[in-house]
Amino acid sequence: MESYPMSPITVRVAVVQAAPILFDRKATLEKSIELIKKIATNDAQLVLFPEAFIPAYPRGLSFGTVVGHRNPKGRDLWQLYWENCVDVPGPETQRLGEAAREAGIYLAMGVVERDSEFSKGTLFCTTLYFGPDGSLLGKHRKLKPTAAERLIWGEGDGSTLTALDTELGKIGGLICWENYMPLARMAMYAKGVEIYLAPTADSRDIWQATMRHIAFEGRCFVLGCNQFVTKDMYPPDLPGIEELADQPEIMCCGGSVIISPLGEVIAGPLYDEEGILYTDLDMTEVARSKFDFDVVGHYSRPDVFKMIINEEPRFPVE
Repeated sequence: MESYPMSPITVRVAVVQAAPILFDRKATLEKSIELIKKIATNDAQLVLFPEAFIPAYPRGLSFGTVVGHRNPKGRDLWQLYWENCVDVPGPETQRLGEAAREAGIYLAMGVVERDSEFSKGTLFCTTLYFGPDGSLLGKHRKLKPTAAERLIWGEGDGSTLTALDTELGKIGGLICWENYMPLARMAMYAKGVEIYLAPTADSRDIWQATMRHIAFEGRCFVLGCNQFVTKDMYPPDLPGIEELADQPEIMCCGGSVIISPLGEVIAGPLYDEEGILYTDLDMTEVARSKFDFDVVGHYSRPDVFKMIINEEPRFPVE
């Protein structure tokens, strides 16, 4: 019998583990563009940056808030943070799109997005997706900020559960602890995501188990991406900086990683330094991995379980 072997279809990906120029949108944008230029020389086709990269994940800061009280210094920090966040679309998205076009890449960038449609006061933790033609293809707003993140970020809605059909494969994902929401994961699996992006701020060892579990459960490649941040990177005149006095010198040690559809680590994890993980994904592994398990296919039981996703945008006033 004549055989017809599948030809490997490879996708070269890059996962960026770096720190922003904290609380400085302009400088962080320039650092991002320089990193994209560097990555372009290594022939990457898909590039992932960490959660809240522009302008900062404000680790260790309380924004002057305890239950029942907010202080003026916290409001000063909030104003500085708000002023350095990103309008979507806006000048920063235009520059990022141009950088993606010049590099010929798909780019997933973590930003803190300023609501420019309604109140102009709410911030969202957002992943932006750019195409190699420079277009802003879509975005995902974090559905549920975690713990004290709820003081500074609003909740996204189902309209930004984005999954992109590309020549590289279906690309999508969730942000940080959204990945502990089983139904949110199921929504992404149901969209057929093959390259699952998981930007995060969690550097604990247990996060590695989460990344491997998602890859094995979803039978997809998982790209986990985190920042590497030290205390001396914070601006010395930042309102509330005294709150960091007892924090460790390494505020976030990283842990960026790339996992195969059978849950095997194929790059990383990278700890205790800035760096870029590169690897080539053999996309035929996705189909092979589903031979014995497909969570939304032959291993599902739609006669027993039913899930409904509301993808309508949520407006405060109609």
